[in-house]
Amino acid sequence: MADQLIRATAADGGIKAVGVITTRLTEEARQRHKLSYVATAALGRSMAAGLLMASSMKRVGSRVNVRVKGDGLLGGILADAGLDGTVRGYVGNPSVELPPNDQGKLDVGGAVGTGFLYVVRDIGHGFPYSSTVELVSGEIGDDVAHYLANSEQTPSALVLGVFVGEQGVTAAGGILIQVLPKAARDEELVATLESRVSALSGFTPLLQAGKTLIEIFNDLLGDMGLNIFPETQMLRFHCGCSFDRVLGALKILGEAELQDMIVKDNGAEATCEFCGNIYQASSDDLTQLIGDLQGESAISG
Repeated sequence: MADQLIRATAADGGIKAVGVITTRLTEEARQRHKLSYVATAALGRSMAAGLLMASSMKRVGSRVNVRVKGDGLLGGILADAGLDGTVRGYVGNPSVELPPNDQGKLDVGGAVGTGFLYVVRDIGHGFPYSSTVELVSGEIGDDVAHYLANSEQTPSALVLGVFVGEQGVTAAGGILIQVLPKAARDEELVATLESRVSALSGFTPLLQAGKTLIEIFNDLLGDMGLNIFPETQMLRFHCGCSFDRVLGALKILGEAELQDMIVKDNGAEATCEFCGNIYQASSDDLTQLIGDLQGESAISG
């Protein structure tokens, strides 16, 4: 099944639901970063959460940055997701592995540890909106739901999942259900919704059972006036890094540092943290950058 995002409403617009399937892009991230099982689950959940949150933004070019900084062996997570359906990310220690937790599942919470969740919403102009909350469990889903309830005052149910085995990632994604104020007053509706979400055994078992996002929405909200939007958005792992951007970053180092790289290393190598792409700048490339800097200095002088 293709990576995709579907939106829906229920209860006359009082409930908003978004679902994502992110199996392929999570597998791509696993391969690019050579992630362990637990690191794959942690990054996969974070990327899915970022895409779910970015889906509510309005302005073209808007992005959500999800950063998890814990004291566990994983060393932190960063996921960057856009309204356009693109996402990228990395973890601090991609090779860390832990025994299963008490439920026999990948111990993402143990790998993350205690710490903070930082969310930055960039709408493409002005200053980005940022907020910080303390981690609840380190399992990502609980932490993002806690952020939405406390920083955005929106009661939210978030179910995330990544199933990774010997063949790689075979199921990944999540659903976000938010109760808006006019529906929150209906205590019976809220209680029914909470019961149904709590009864879920997770998200990946639903995908492995052959459920589509539409079928999952129908199971949860079908008798609550469900309205599924007709548009299906395709999702993909994408990084905007390029050789030109690498040269721009090297140029900032200045003439002396660039000259030192030419003498000692006969060039420079840079690796993108987000996607793992490796860029090689030759001594000729660095010499050109030095010439550009000298030309700019002459003009400004």
